Amino acid sequence: MDLRQMRYFLTLAEERNFTRAAERLHMAQPPLTRQIRALEDELGAELFVRTAKGVTLTEAGLALMDEVPNLLALAQRAKERALLASQGHTGRLDIGIFGSGVLDAIPRILARFHADRPEVKIVLHNLTKTEQIEALRERRISVGFNRLIPPEADLKVVTVLRETMMIALPAHHALTKKASLMIPDLSDQPLILYPRLPIAGLAQQVMQAFVREKAVLRVEQEVEDVLTAIALVAGGFGVCVTTASSASLRLPGVVYRPLISKHLREIELSCLYRQSDESPLLAAFVSVVRNFSLQSATPKAKLTGKRKA
Repeated sequence: MDLRQMRYFLTLAEERNFTRAAERLHMAQPPLTRQIRALEDELGAELFVRTAKGVTLTEAGLALMDEVPNLLALAQRAKERALLASQGHTGRLDIGIFGSGVLDAIPRILARFHADRPEVKIVLHNLTKTEQIEALRERRISVGFNRLIPPEADLKVVTVLRETMMIALPAHHALTKKASLMIPDLSDQPLILYPRLPIAGLAQQVMQAFVREKAVLRVEQEVEDVLTAIALVAGGFGVCVTTASSASLRLPGVVYRPLISKHLREIELSCLYRQSDESPLLAAFVSVVRNFSLQSATPKAKLTGKRKA
């Protein structure tokens, strides 16, 4: 049986007349008669009783009539879903994320994509930069977000936005009296660095800025994520150089100040994916990322004053 024969059968069963069924199907009667006969031969049972006035359904025909509408509906649904998938409107998108990236831009990008393509299942994976690159090559994720992506011939990198830098300070720290800070202000201050990774990241950028601006670097703690870093600041363990988006972590006991530095002005957030990936779903997502990038200006640091009661 094929879908065309199912449609022919259903039309004839509804019309109970070959002439009317053929007219409704926009075809001549002899080809319709041949197709119905071929279907009956394939099934090994007569589906219609031919009469002078038309046809009536046999028991076999009645049984088939119970199933055919559902079969045709399922076939239509499969066709529609296949078309949507080919256009990137359905399917699953595995995305690599990292700590501070989920504080601002990434959720807004995901929200835009989800609003446009609600049938797509989005699965997030919290991975380091090295893990994201590995997962992309092993096809465990389709796209990732991270900072300071090293050049890789098989990967495409799109800059999402550039963030200004901030200093997170314990609320009782003497430097909170200043409206903004410079690297020399942090000289010999206990510093909390993140992320602690083998591949170059924000921590390395901070250390280089201290060297270039001839400030004494005193590392108190090295941690893997921004939340831990800011929590340590709240506990009074030290200060932390972080990004503007991290200021959304309004932990009690933490005050943020803008960093003024010619060597550490801002840091980019990037989207990375396989050069060879021609998935329409990925193309749709990257389009949202590019539009977001065009519409987004560098976030302005939001200053926090004294802690509210």
